[in-house]
Amino acid sequence: MNSKREIILTEVALRDGSHAVRHQFTVDQVKSIAKGLDDANVPYIEVSHGDGLGGSSMQYGLSLTNEMELIEAAVAEVKQAKIAVLLIPGIGTMPHLKEAAGLGVKMARVATHVTEADVSAQHIAYAKELGLETVGFLMMSHMASPKKLLEQAKLMESYGADTVYVVDSAGALLPHQVKERITLLKEHLTANIGFHAHNNLSLAMANTLAAMEAGATRIDGSIRCLGAGAGNTQTEVAVAVLDKMNIHTGIDLYKIMDVAEDLVAPILETPQEITRGSLVLGYAGVYSSFYLHAQKAAERFGIDSRSILIELGKREVVGGQEDMIMDVAAELSKRKAEVAV
Repeated sequence: MNSKREIILTEVALRDGSHAVRHQFTVDQVKSIAKGLDDANVPYIEVSHGDGLGGSSMQYGLSLTNEMELIEAAVAEVKQAKIAVLLIPGIGTMPHLKEAAGLGVKMARVATHVTEADVSAQHIAYAKELGLETVGFLMMSHMASPKKLLEQAKLMESYGADTVYVVDSAGALLPHQVKERITLLKEHLTANIGFHAHNNLSLAMANTLAAMEAGATRIDGSIRCLGAGAGNTQTEVAVAVLDKMNIHTGIDLYKIMDVAEDLVAPILETPQEITRGSLVLGYAGVYSSFYLHAQKAAERFGIDSRSILIELGKREVVGGQEDMIMDVAAELSKRKAEVAV
C-alpha cells in the first residue's frame, strides 16, 4: 500500500450515519468502528450527532449517548487518524466546540446553508483560536448559483477556513453542475476545495470523481454508505475506484472492506439503498436528513411521504426547519380530506 495521500478522505459515517440509525450509536460501536478505520489508515473520522454538536434534541432527534462521550471514545481509539466534528451555528455553540477540542478533536467543520456563510465567522475564528484545522461546509449547494456559491466560499475563506466544501446535502446535483462549481472555486480560492456527496440519485461516486477532476482534493465518504438518505459516496468503493485510477488515498483497501463488512453492516437497521423515499429526496432537492422525519409525519397523517418531501422542495425548506415537516403533512392531509368530501 502506498501511504502517500493525493486525495484526503474524511469518513463521515459516525456523524452523517447517525441519521440512518436514529442517533442511537453506542460507545462500543463508535470504539470498534473508529479503531477499524484507524487501522485502515483513514486520515479523518467525523464523530457527532447527525446535525452536529448540540444536535441532540426533540427537534433533531435525541441521541442514545451523549455525543461528547462518543467523541472521547473515538479519540481514545485512534493512533494516526484525527477526529473531526461538525458544527452548525445556531445548533452547536462555541462552548460545545471548546469542549470537543478539549477532548482531543483536531478538525472543526462549520456548516451553514449555502447562502448564509456569514453566520460562520465567529465559529471558524474560534476554531482557529483553539488550534483546530477548520473547514467551511456550504450545505444544500444545489440551491445557489455557482456565482453565489463562490461569493459564500470566499467569505468562509476570509474567516480563516483552511478548506471550503461544496456540500450536496440533498444528493440533487448532476456531475456537470458539480464540475462547474468546483472549477469556479478552484480558480478563485487559495483554500483547499472539498466535496461532500449524497447518493439519492445514484450519483455520489460520479459526482465525487467530477469534483476531483475539477480540482477538489478533499472528499467525504461513508463506509457501507452509512449516511442520511441513500448515504454518501461509499468509502470502500471510493478507495477501490481511486486505486484503479492510480490515485492514492493512503487507505488500505482490504482493511476498509473488512470494516464495512464486519463492523458496520451488522449495525445497519436496513441496507443503505436507493429507495423511493431517498430517490425523491434527490429529485425534490430536499435535505437528506428529512427522510425519517417525513416518514414519521406520513404515518401520523395517513399520506404519502413523497408528497411531503416534494412540497418541502417547492418551498425550499432547509436544515433547521424540520418543524415544518409536520406542518406540511397536516396541510396535505387537510387538502386530501377536503378533496374526498
